[in-house]
Amino acid sequence: MKEFAVYTGLRILVFVATFAVVSGIWILTAGSLNWFYALLVAFVVSGVASYTLLNRQRLAFAQRVDARATRAVEAMRSKEDEDRAEREKSQLEKSQLDKSQREKHA
Repeated sequence: MKEFAVYTGLRILVFVATFAVVSGIWILTAGSLNWFYALLVAFVVSGVASYTLLNRQRLAFAQRVDARATRAVEAMRSKEDEDRAEREKSQLEKSQLDKSQREKHA
């Protein structure tokens, strides 16, 4: 969870900083701010910047997610194995019970 919070916080920080820079440049060059285009440019630029600048944090987050998914899959497989063993045991007991009942009647 820590990796998620760090990565998300840094992404937001990069976006806000990029928006501030884009807005400042826009106001200096155009005299007024077009919010839609400033947000659009800031979104694209911050996305590219985050991809390069936050690579280490993104990889840490991805490794955490992968480890969690691997544990979940292993737990599901273990549960399936236990269920299968229980079914086989139950079928074997039923088979033995049926066999012993047939031998009594014969």
